[in-house]
Amino acid sequence: SRELFVLTYGALVAQLCKDYEKDEDVNTCLDRMGYGIGVRLIDDFLAHSAVKKCRSYSETADMIAQVAFKMYLGVTPSVSCNSAAGNEFSLILDKNPLVDFVEELPAERASLCYCNLLCGVIRGALEMVHLAAEVTFLQDRLKGDAVTEIGITFLRKAEDRKHKRN
Repeated sequence: SRELFVLTYGALVAQLCKDYEKDEDVNTCLDRMGYGIGVRLIDDFLAHSAVKKCRSYSETADMIAQVAFKMYLGVTPSVSCNSAAGNEFSLILDKNPLVDFVEELPAERASLCYCNLLCGVIRGALEMVHLAAEVTFLQDRLKGDAVTEIGITFLRKAEDRKHKRN
C-alpha cells in the first residue's frame, strides 16, 4: 500500500546511507532498485488503469503524471514540455509523499538524491513499453528548491535500437 511504502521509504534510504559512504553510490542504488520496481510495476499499471496506447511523448508524460502518480502515490504532478523537439518534459510535484516525514537532508548528505527511486521506477516502466528515457531530478525541495521537478528526456523508441543493429 502507498501508506506503508511512504512510512518505510525513509528507513530504506537511512539504511543505504549507512551501507554506502558516498551519496553517488546511494543514488545509484536507489535508481537500480526503482528500475526493478518499474519493470515489474508496469504490468500492474496496465492491468488496473485501462489506458490506451499513447501516441506521443506528450501523451506519455501526461499519463505518467495524471494516472500513474495518482494511482501509486496519490499526487498529480503538473507537466511541462521543455524542448522544441517535444521529447523533454518536467513533472513538477507540489507535494511529494516520499518526503512527508523528512524535514531536510543532513549537510554531509548534500548530494544525496533522496527520491531517486522514482527516477528508476519511471525509467524501468518506460523501457518495458519500449521507450528509452533519461530520468533525473532537476529540482528538489529537500535541497532548498522551490519545487520538486523530475526531468524526463525520451531518447528514442527502444525498438529503434534493434533495427539499427541489424
